[in-house]
Amino acid sequence: MRFIGSVIIAVIIVIIGLSIYLQPNDFSSCSVKNRPTGAKDCRQVDAVIAVSGGDTMARTKHAVMLYENGWARMIIFSGAAQDTSGPSNALVMRQSAIKAGVPAKAILIEEHSQNTRQNAENTDLLLKDHDIKSVILTTSGYHQRRSSLEFHKLLSNDITIQNSPTNDKDWNAWWWVTPRGWWLASGEFVKIIAFYIGVSS
Repeated sequence: MRFIGSVIIAVIIVIIGLSIYLQPNDFSSCSVKNRPTGAKDCRQVDAVIAVSGGDTMARTKHAVMLYENGWARMIIFSGAAQDTSGPSNALVMRQSAIKAGVPAKAILIEEHSQNTRQNAENTDLLLKDHDIKSVILTTSGYHQRRSSLEFHKLLSNDITIQNSPTNDKDWNAWWWVTPRGWWLASGEFVKIIAFYIGVSS
């Protein structure tokens, strides 16, 4: 019984640890569902960056929500499509945002990135071209930590990055009750290790 209890405690620690580590949130003291307050870490930024992949539409909706609530002056969507014969993910995200009421002039897109590292590299060029100095980075919760690492590494040093992960069909508070949740969590953890040893994806 003592062994079983120890195993249960260890599993609980792993679940909580992964939940906290994988999805850094810089807005825990000020809900992004409200408007910016002007307090430290609760101020409007120049742009929201949403990278495609996973539940792309959930990431799009989160970026739109941030824009509508006044957290950013514009949105940047980044990502190619796996099927290159069709429209890019970034273009589809843009079209969805426009349908939701975001002005077309408030949206920039980057359509060539095939992985997280490229999302950061290619988006950096847009930021420089439009003199963007502060951003909110949003992606699925399980992907937020690795995205943040890549963007902090590859964006210009004078750009401030804050994290705002979104819940979606693949990742929420109950991720640990499904095999897919464990597959995503363990996969991201391995990719984060690869990042630190110099192999990114």
